[in-house]
Amino acid sequence: MNTPGKDTIRITVLGSGTSSGVPTIGCGCATCASTDPRDNRLRPSVLVQYGGKNVLIDATPDFRTQALRAEIRRVDAILLTHAHADHILGLDDVRPLNYHQKMSIPVYGTAETFAVVRRVFQYAFNPEPSQSSAPKVELRDITDEPFELFGLQVVPILLMHGNGVTLGFRFGDAAYLTDHSEIPEASKPRLRGLDVLFLDALRHRPHPTHSTVAQSLELARELQPRRAFFTHICHDLPHAQTEAAFPENVRLAYDGLQIEVALPEVSRPEVSQ
Repeated sequence: MNTPGKDTIRITVLGSGTSSGVPTIGCGCATCASTDPRDNRLRPSVLVQYGGKNVLIDATPDFRTQALRAEIRRVDAILLTHAHADHILGLDDVRPLNYHQKMSIPVYGTAETFAVVRRVFQYAFNPEPSQSSAPKVELRDITDEPFELFGLQVVPILLMHGNGVTLGFRFGDAAYLTDHSEIPEASKPRLRGLDVLFLDALRHRPHPTHSTVAQSLELARELQPRRAFFTHICHDLPHAQTEAAFPENVRLAYDGLQIEVALPEVSRPEVSQ
């Protein structure tokens, strides 16, 4: 995988699908049978690259496939939005990266998320010796307070996911939000002045824990990013047909999509004289 320029943040969509992916097992609908590669959607995740670093947002059950397809050879940090299976089960697949990088990988998430991670991956945190390998990760608690990651400020965005809470993340003039049914009013000021905004848009029909296409179109009108991309898409939304009805600045994300935004001036590496 080529690295972006020193003044650029590159976002690569590793997966744009919902929790069951598209095609969906056992389904013969037109989208699941589609020959349009944009209708083939792995579970939702993005890779954010800047300053020579690779930051993964969520580790899906498809992470091995995503990493091989995108030629990811290094991950410097992982941000977790929440602890649902389609966002954490790929953590076991960081083991080859541990071997090649010869280091544990820092993982950022809430205490609530890590309670699930420690339970699901109990073997990774068991101090007793084992003959089997385990992912080596260093869990670092975050809240909604901004924090610095490799010289770039990351701003967590609190979101409602039905009755639960998830995190989105803003980095520079881009923000990635997935798995939300509502953006609280208190979170919206953190989403102003964006070049790129990713929004959950599961389908047209209402869902108790996810935003619909209509709701996300309204959010895009309200928050006014220069470009909006909808993700966490189910098989109800054929790519070409759905996107044709959108305004010019709103697109459906798709696996393999790469987007570049300017790296904030304060985060750009100094050029040696």
